[in-house]
Parts: sequence; C-alpha cells; structure tokens
Amino acid sequence: QVQLVESGGGSVQAGGSLRLSCVASGNRYASAYMAWFRQAPGKKREHVASIDLYGTSTYLDVVKGRFTVSRDNDKNTLYLQMNSLKPEDSAMYYCAADRSDVLCNANPPVCNSWGQGTQVNVSS
Repeated sequence: QVQLVESGGGSVQAGGSLRLSCVASGNRYASAYMAWFRQAPGKKREHVASIDLYGTSTYLDVVKGRFTVSRDNDKNTLYLQMNSLKPEDSAMYYCAADRSDVLCNANPPVCNSWGQGTQVNVSS
C-alpha cells in the first residue's frame, strides 16, 4: 500500500483550467497503475483517467481531448491537467493506486490505495 496526497483542486469558471497533483509514497510497484476518479454528490464514483508505469493511458470518453493524465516516476507524482472545464466536471477528485488495473479499473473500483480527495468546482 502507498500513501497518496492530492492537491490542486479549486473553483474556476467554465472554460478554465486546473492541474491536479498526487504524490505517492511507498513501494513504487504498489503504484504501478495510477488513476484519477471523481464523484459528484448523489452519483457513483467514476474513472476519469489512468496511466501505468510505461505511460499507457486511458480516459473517460467525456474528458478525452480536454484532460491529460501524466506521471513523473522519479518524483512518484501523478498529474491531471484539466482544460476547457465544464460545470459537469464539478466533483471530488480522488487519486488511486494499485499494482495493476485488474480491480482498480473494475466497476465499482477496488483500488489498494486512495487519496483523501480534492474538490473541483466549475461555475457556468
């Protein structure tokens, strides 16, 4: 298991940008797969974007072309660059990590490690 600490959330107007960061501490291979999830009030937690140690990434369809996930393996840090934000992107965003995506990318997600979340609010 690893410790995950997110930062970078906040309030922006529609069309604006935010960059989320997630610093992981612990066994590097315990965070070989890292992902961003989000959960809005009254809705299920959903996978937003993920990336493995080799840089292979996946995205939720509605964020493709607007969000970019990346990681700096030397710094054990995961990023999510969010551009052209929309009000429907408002949610609590969580960082997650696991050795693989087998359970962490399941529905519902079962990841070995979760961060505490960072709130993103997008106003129209």
